[in-house]
Amino acid sequence: MSEDETSEEKAAPSRRSLLGWGGAGLALGAVAAGGTITVLRDGDGDGDGDDSDRDRNAVASAADSGAAVPFHGPHQAGIATAVQDRLHFAAFDVTTEDRAELAQLLKDWTRAAERMTAGHAVGEGAYGGLAEAPPDDTGEALGLQPSRLTLTVGFGPSLFARGRFDGGTGRFGGGMEKQRPAALVDLPKFPGDNLDPARGGGDLCVQACADDPQVAVHAIRNLARIGFGKVAVRWSQLGFGKTSSTTPGAQTPRNLFGFKDGTSNIAGTDSAALDTHVWVSEKDGPAWLAGGSYLVARRISMRIESWDRTSLQEQEDVFGRDKGEGAAVGKAHEHDKPSLKAMLPTSHVRLAHPDSHHGVRMLRRGYSFTDGTDGLGRLDAGLFFLAYQRDVRDAFIPVQRSLARSDALNEYIQHVGSAVFAIPPGVRDKDDWWGRALFS
Repeated sequence: MSEDETSEEKAAPSRRSLLGWGGAGLALGAVAAGGTITVLRDGDGDGDGDDSDRDRNAVASAADSGAAVPFHGPHQAGIATAVQDRLHFAAFDVTTEDRAELAQLLKDWTRAAERMTAGHAVGEGAYGGLAEAPPDDTGEALGLQPSRLTLTVGFGPSLFARGRFDGGTGRFGGGMEKQRPAALVDLPKFPGDNLDPARGGGDLCVQACADDPQVAVHAIRNLARIGFGKVAVRWSQLGFGKTSSTTPGAQTPRNLFGFKDGTSNIAGTDSAALDTHVWVSEKDGPAWLAGGSYLVARRISMRIESWDRTSLQEQEDVFGRDKGEGAAVGKAHEHDKPSLKAMLPTSHVRLAHPDSHHGVRMLRRGYSFTDGTDGLGRLDAGLFFLAYQRDVRDAFIPVQRSLARSDALNEYIQHVGSAVFAIPPGVRDKDDWWGRALFS
């Protein structure tokens, strides 16, 4: 990443002269210390990048070159954007109860995100400044391309809760609970869930996707450092090997069970489907969320060793697709329309298919993960499921209820982490910031 700055940026007020700044930042999910950043301006162009033929070509070019994905637009990047290869996802607890401090943090995060997604260092950079103060940027992404980095922010149900420190009047001086969207519900406990509280929930989330893992980790690390004293990392997850695609022309990725995943996923260029199934409209309410979405994040553990000892026929029956081509039962090609009645009633594809749920669809952006072993020689591996939708109550909840009851895949998986977030609309221009309408 570049440390180049315009004269306007150099003239911006700096807080690096305040020697009370902390030291190092986040390393794979643990905060050490930090400070605030200079609010800077960036000269890159605006645009959504997903809703026109012109921008389709731009996305394809970015995927080939590691170039920057446009940050500004009516929707946040990282949702309909062509799915990158790597993920660093982090959930945060807000530790301040000052509404103005939280709003300022979101402003600071926005300014930093503008720079990092454009391939620039945060603030005044990683070196060359005041020797007695920590640098503004942690520096591990210096010299790297933007790698199509996207940063997507969300607000959890607990951000709008009552009675945490306020005697029941509401967080941040009151009033936040009235802004909670009706669709931002706490997910019910599904049959088979074995949820770890340490791997779920959160007041805020940041999804960092990039084609270079170091670029994604750098972004989360710097945002956590900027938020020191206002937020603390609650949990985080690294991911690799995207398991869904928003670009139908590309090869469908495979999950760790070796099967193609997300064949019927919503295309990032299908504006009609996005409007119907993903983006919150003005009539959905509340007004501050129009143009946004809802995200469900689930950490799904895969019983790799048991699966690897299962016959090929049973594996294909479990999914309802053949393992080589990815074609549905009785079909020759992956994208042939499946005949659901030809599959076993317990097959995953049959139970999850939109035709089994009145046409309901979600935009999936899942990633595989491996986090070492469990102490018994078994891989701690699985799928970090990410799904964007217009209303959790109409999409994820009924689909997951159906899967939890009857899916043959349940013998080989278990949901161990869970979170839901309201995703605000995009940052329109240089004067806008994440969640501005909520705090206005």
